[in-house]
Amino acid sequence: MPAVDRAFGAALYDDADETLDTGASVLAADPASDAELARRGREFVAGAWRRGWQPTDLARFTRRELDDVHVRLVAALIREQAPYDGPRGPRWAAQIDALPAAPPPRADRFSHATAVLELYRLLLRLPALEPLERPVSDRGRPLEHRPESRALGRIRALLAKAEATGYPEEAEALSAKAQELMARHSVDEALLAAGVPSPEAPGACRIGVDAPYEEAKAVLLDAVAGANHCRAVWNEALGFSTVVGFEADLEVVELLYTSLLVQAETAMTAAEAAQRRGGRKRTKTFRQSFLAAYAHRAGLRLRTVAERTTAGRGADGDGGLLPVLASRAVAVADRTERLFPETTTTRLRGAADVDGWNEGARAADRARVAPRRPLP
Repeated sequence: MPAVDRAFGAALYDDADETLDTGASVLAADPASDAELARRGREFVAGAWRRGWQPTDLARFTRRELDDVHVRLVAALIREQAPYDGPRGPRWAAQIDALPAAPPPRADRFSHATAVLELYRLLLRLPALEPLERPVSDRGRPLEHRPESRALGRIRALLAKAEATGYPEEAEALSAKAQELMARHSVDEALLAAGVPSPEAPGACRIGVDAPYEEAKAVLLDAVAGANHCRAVWNEALGFSTVVGFEADLEVVELLYTSLLVQAETAMTAAEAAQRRGGRKRTKTFRQSFLAAYAHRAGLRLRTVAERTTAGRGADGDGGLLPVLASRAVAVADRTERLFPETTTTRLRGAADVDGWNEGARAADRARVAPRRPLP
């Protein structure tokens, strides 16, 4: 029996450390097994794709369950498997580009074999996920990659400024301005799509929702998605939300959610420091309540900005705007229902720390919903 088969038989189907050591010892003693071991790893990656996983999903889940060395191992396997996968669209390619580029650190053969077998144990037991097909054109072909629009470039720049500033009011005003530009961008894309006989179908992407305080973070992502004509479904067990929407809207949801998390963490750290100076040490409950309030109030403000911007565009003479947006909303709802025929609704737990809730609400309320001056 080949060394790889003996190692797998000993280590992959049993969680005991002793069997892992046995399998690693077999591989360490047989350098000729290295090529076959790598080939089996590529097969595990291809199997993950068949079960609905994508590169970012696999790297994120590996980081959540194992260590950095395993993340680098799986990144290398994904890149090695890519030539055999065929073209899968720009979002897939971007996910591969974002994987860690550095190889795993040098280690002795036994340690390396142990890490590989730990990773393969994880890959072997991956559950099936909802398949996220690529958005298609009216002819049923995958959409071609489009260069980033000027609007997305401006949105990126605004959010980068919001993250960099040390002044909460300025950060939140910049975020509100970015949300207005996002709303305009979404409207423009909708009207452009309405000019062709059959616009693209809604797509979907997965966005990590990491511990701690993942419930509040999931609520924030849901609020960002809703304000940008998307829907989000949280998978608590696997640590991500699936966001469904048209491609241009998915891009801005990823941008804004990531930026708001950075800003919320900054504001929360400053508020917590002030609480500690006052002699209070309820760190965990303070943070949970802060983020819960921030997510709730930020969601209200994002929706207000989006609705105001959409209404303004309609008043400017885009008479077909509301029917177009309604049609796209129906398409997004239908795609969400097909992906997730069974979902449950959960309520965000209330404020266990009143100070944390009030500070989080104030941090969100400081945003100027109306821009300081009209956007050019």
